[in-house]
This record gives sequence, C-alpha cells and structure tokens, in this order.
Amino acid sequence: MGARHLPPFPLPGGRPPRSAPQCWEVRKHNSSEWCRFIWSNPDCRLDGGFLNYLEGVFCTFPPRLLPLAVTLYALWLLYLFVILGVTAEKFFCPNLSAISTNLKLSHNVAVFSLTSPLHGVTFLAFGNGAPDVFSAVVAFSNPRTAGLAIGAVFGAGVFVTTVLAGGIALVKPFTAASRPFLRDVIFYMLAVFLTFLVLYFGRITLGEALGYLGLYIFYVLTVGPRCAGVSIHCSLLFSSPEMPTDAEEPESSGTNSGDYGEEYRPLLPSREPSLRILTTALSPLDLRKWRRKPWYWRLFKVLKVPVELVLLLTVPVVDPDKDDLNWKRPLNCLHIVTSPLLCILTLKSGTYGLYQIQGIFPVWGLVTLVGSALAIIIFITTTNEEPPKYHCVFAFLGFLASAMWINAAATELVNILQTLGIIFQLSNTVLGLTLLAWGNSIGDTFSDLTMARQGYPRMAFSACFGGIIFNILVGVGLGCLLQMTSSQLVVKLEPDSLLVWVLAGALGLSLVFSFVWVPAQCFQLGKAYGICLILCYLAFLCVALLTEFRVIRVSAV
Repeated sequence: MGARHLPPFPLPGGRPPRSAPQCWEVRKHNSSEWCRFIWSNPDCRLDGGFLNYLEGVFCTFPPRLLPLAVTLYALWLLYLFVILGVTAEKFFCPNLSAISTNLKLSHNVAVFSLTSPLHGVTFLAFGNGAPDVFSAVVAFSNPRTAGLAIGAVFGAGVFVTTVLAGGIALVKPFTAASRPFLRDVIFYMLAVFLTFLVLYFGRITLGEALGYLGLYIFYVLTVGPRCAGVSIHCSLLFSSPEMPTDAEEPESSGTNSGDYGEEYRPLLPSREPSLRILTTALSPLDLRKWRRKPWYWRLFKVLKVPVELVLLLTVPVVDPDKDDLNWKRPLNCLHIVTSPLLCILTLKSGTYGLYQIQGIFPVWGLVTLVGSALAIIIFITTTNEEPPKYHCVFAFLGFLASAMWINAAATELVNILQTLGIIFQLSNTVLGLTLLAWGNSIGDTFSDLTMARQGYPRMAFSACFGGIIFNILVGVGLGCLLQMTSSQLVVKLEPDSLLVWVLAGALGLSLVFSFVWVPAQCFQLGKAYGICLILCYLAFLCVALLTEFRVIRVSAV
C-alpha cells in the first residue's frame, strides 16, 4: 500500500473544497432564494426522519423569524434527549434484564454493573449505551453526518475522562483500584489508537470493524472473571437525587406506578375489571408521590408524561422482580397490535409500513389485522391474574419496540443537529463534540457524581472508563459494520476538518495524563488531579472552537 497523505484541510466552516455547492452555503444567498436552494441542492436532503428540518427553517418560517425557529429546534433537541433517556431507562433496560433472566445467562454476562468497583461490562451495557450507539449508527449511515459520530465518540471521551473524572475527584477524593484502572485506560488508549489509524487511512474495512467488536469481547472476558457480581440498575445512569426522575423510590412488587403501595394492599386479592387494569397501567403518574415531590420534579414529570404515555401504549415491559411479572392482560393484548405497528411505521421512517401490497392494501393494514386477531386470541385464552407461559415473548417484543423508538429519536437527533450546523455554518464534528457529546453524557455525569457524593467514588470512577470503552468500540464497530454490503466492504471515514485531529489528540493526551499522574500519586486521586483535568478540558474546548472558526489554521499537506 502506497503512502497516503492527510486529506486537504477545509474551507471556512470545516468542510473540504468541492465543486458542487454545499448546503451550508445557503446563508450566503439572499433570503428570498433560501427555499429554492434547499429544494434544488441534493446536499440538503436529510436521510431518514419524519420531519424535514431544513425545509421548515428555510421555507416554512419567514427569514425574520429565524431566531424563533432556532429556539424551537433547540427545545425539540433537548426533548429528544429526554425521549432517549426515558425509553432506555424504563423500557429498554428492563426488557433486556428480563431477556437475560429468561435465557438464564450467568450473572457476569447478564448484569450490567459498570458502576461496581470491578465492573462487569456485560450484556446490559447495551441498555445504558443504547442512545449513544444508536446515534453513532444513524450518523455513520451517511458520509455527510459521519463527522457527528466521530465528534460525539471522541467528544464524549474527552468530556468523561476530564470533566467527569475530575469532578469525582473533587467531590470525593479517594484511592483508585490499581489493576482495574490500568486495564481500562490501556484498553481505551488502544481503542483510540485504532480509531486514529482508521481516520488517518480514511477508511474502515470489514476486518477492522470486526476487530473493534472483537476487542470489546476480549475486554469483557478480561473483566468478567474478576467481576464481583455487584449490580446497579441501569436506570441509575439516568437518575440522581438532583435530577427529577422516578427512580428514587422503587415500586412495590406486583404493582404499577399508579397502584397502591404495600401498606395499602388489601389482605385478600380482589379481581379487578379489565378496564380498570388498563387505565391504571396507562397512568404514568402516582398522585401520592406527586404530592410529596418538589416543584422541579413535578415540572420535569409533566414534560415526561406524554413520552411515557406513548411508550406505555406501544412498548410492553416484563419485570421479573414483580410477582405478576408486570402482566397487564388488556394492555399486553393491546401491545400485540401497537408494538408491531410501531416497528413497521418507524422502520426506514415508515417506508415499509406505507408500502401497498399489489398496489392495493398497505402493509400497516395487514399488520393491524394480524395483530388484532392474535390479541383477541390471547385475551380469550388468558386471565388477568395469571401471566401465560409465553409471557417472556413480550420481553423480546418490548426490546424490539423500544429499540425502534430509540432509533427513531436518534435519527431525528442527528437530522436536527445537521440542520443547526447548516444554519450556523458549523461542522458536524464540532456539533458532535459539544451538543451530542454533552447530551449523551449528562445522564452519566449526574449519576456518577451522585454516587461519589454518596461515598462510592470508586464505582463512579470505574463507570467513567467502562462506558466510553463500550461506546467507542461498539459504536464505531457496529455503526460501520451495518453500513457494509456484500459488494462494498469498506466504509470511508475521511476527516472533514483539522478539528478531528484536535479531538483525537486531546483524548490521547487526557488518557496519557491520567496514565502517568495516577500511578505517580500511588493511585491517590485528590482535588489537584480534578482541577488539572477540568482545566485540560477547558483548554481543549478553546482550541477546538478556535480551530472551528479558523483562528488556528494549518497549511494543506
């Protein structure tokens, strides 16, 4: 293989020079020409998604209301992160736990406990990293948005290994476990180095994509034998006492969030009518809890209620910890119709669901008919009190439905970030390392800092590295693997700007700093270590923004 030079550095905005007009150039035209430019330029076509954000901001809104459009898009972006968090916490993770229980997987394989001192990076790791991985897969599906995935993977890595790790050391100085720390840092440095090589050569082959996944499997094998079996529920990564969530108070076994607690349960079980079971199961609010909570919890709950209600209608949840396994006969029968309908209507943004068989009957209609027939059969052959023997099948259905929800939200997330980049003439990489990386890391940040304040800094520190190792190896490996076909076994990943190399360098330096500092201090992590890491992140952020706005330039090689 001949020598390969780095790709030429880009024009303003962080994009390489091309002959065809790029979508980000729309703001250079008169406002009266924006809509026509968007419609006529192939580069302005968003892949997938249900909403055309570019058409909305440049065609629907008049130019004088552009700030309003940007504000609405920013609020919708934040709400998409809420959707991702709620779906992963309350639906994706519990169904993964139920699947692992039904498959009788060993505890080290089935339980995701990144937050244990000797964390088992395992099956349910996919539950906690689902939003990050799905965002990476969606971004890698289009060469124009691959920079988002690269920026998010590297940006989250820099953020977690500096701000989050430093914050834990500031909140609760502690002594790190030497072997797990060295193991995690070495594996992560290896993953970053592999990604650097892939970006340097501008492509990733089938063998290299499989190598990412193989390296993660090897990492799991090195961790698994030492795993102490400490389990932290994956909702912890989306909750903390400071964040208004429902995870603070566990629900009593065999009841819904709206049911009475153990102290209010009658001594003799009574048969509830199906209609009451349905309405209770669809209630995302617990009025007793509502009255006890502070105002900010109530405000956040109001924002989550529409999402939770739609998810309750479309995603079944099997809970092995409840006496009835969360069997809600009328609602689960309804899920037989709504879950397959959801999957077919969100797959490829509804392309397959709206397809008409023989040009006459739509696929969604056929799915509705078949689902309705199965729902009637199940309703007739089961009771409200006893779950059927095949109830575990609902866990697989819930897993698939929640995965489709996460994928749909991740697609919208990538499209709206791409739109904001075009509006402000920012590269996908800078959007990935800031908005997407911060959004994906906020759950980890609050949960890990909460654990540190509660006296478990080792757990929190372990989670810093375990989570990002999963995200980079599985996110890049799986994201690129899914884009390969039998005729195209290579995915191009050419960096779109100097900023990518700044990202890779900053992440490498932060890891080397920790790799040298921590052993030199006999694994004693104190406030000085935390302050240095946070200052490193601020310096990196300044350099990254100066590079994006072309204050820092490098001549083409």
